[in-house]
Amino acid sequence: MRYAISHRTRFRYAFPVRFARCNLRLRPIDWDGQRLEEHTLAVDPATPPQPGRPSGYPVETARIVLEKPATELVIDSHAHVVVDRVAPVAEPSDCTVAEAGRLARDVRALGPVSPANYLYPSPLIAAFPEIAAWCARELDPARGVVEAGLALAKAIQAGFRYDGSATQLDTSPAEAFAKKSGVCQDFAQIMISGARSAGLATAYVSGYLRTIPPPGRARLVGADATHAWVLIWCGPQRGWIGFDPTNGVTMGSDHIVTAVGRDYADVAPIDGIFLGRDGQKIDVAVDVEPLG
Repeated sequence: MRYAISHRTRFRYAFPVRFARCNLRLRPIDWDGQRLEEHTLAVDPATPPQPGRPSGYPVETARIVLEKPATELVIDSHAHVVVDRVAPVAEPSDCTVAEAGRLARDVRALGPVSPANYLYPSPLIAAFPEIAAWCARELDPARGVVEAGLALAKAIQAGFRYDGSATQLDTSPAEAFAKKSGVCQDFAQIMISGARSAGLATAYVSGYLRTIPPPGRARLVGADATHAWVLIWCGPQRGWIGFDPTNGVTMGSDHIVTAVGRDYADVAPIDGIFLGRDGQKIDVAVDVEPLG
């Protein structure tokens, strides 16, 4: 499937901003079953994007600097991506959870996709005993790792309520777990915390999910959103496999990977600073259009 992705972010400031610097992680990466055809960035006021500092993870970063007073900043990202991926299923030859963890710890490489980078707690995703115990019910060491990963994704989907008002961007996995509600970021962080506690190399994915409107209703342009899910390293034969705990599925042709990191801080679509008086509003519109 070929997709056209539009992602507009509009910052409106109550008072003119004197200076702003933003890191943009909006360019989809090439990944297994996915190829980027083209990507463009447009910024208003006109500010030429510059290459960002490499992070050591599968992330493409650009940086913009706004040096003239402005009350509005608009960032438009447009991409064409081809996704040719079948949602993976468990196989009899899969490593067990214990084996996948042991093999990940034996890897000595430290490249961007090395499992060694994703084995341990990260700045935003700590280890929590209550999450580890709950996730351990599905992550039996003797269970096939793909089967166990999908079972955990389904358990989170069934046991947690999707509620956009329940959490904030900085809500910790422990808080979301206690509330048993949140959004895709919360569910991904809970799954990562539990899987790492079980010894599995587990990464955070930022990207997009194709949404299909209800029967008889038109697709609403701009009504899609960014999405977050999980990658688990399932041994050298199967490599990284995606699990979506919001929807209880493995990563298939509807998932478009933008960036991979240890947690949200590594892959946030946009972050940065501005100098000026308080008062900022952010509007985001995303459209994922299938082109056939």
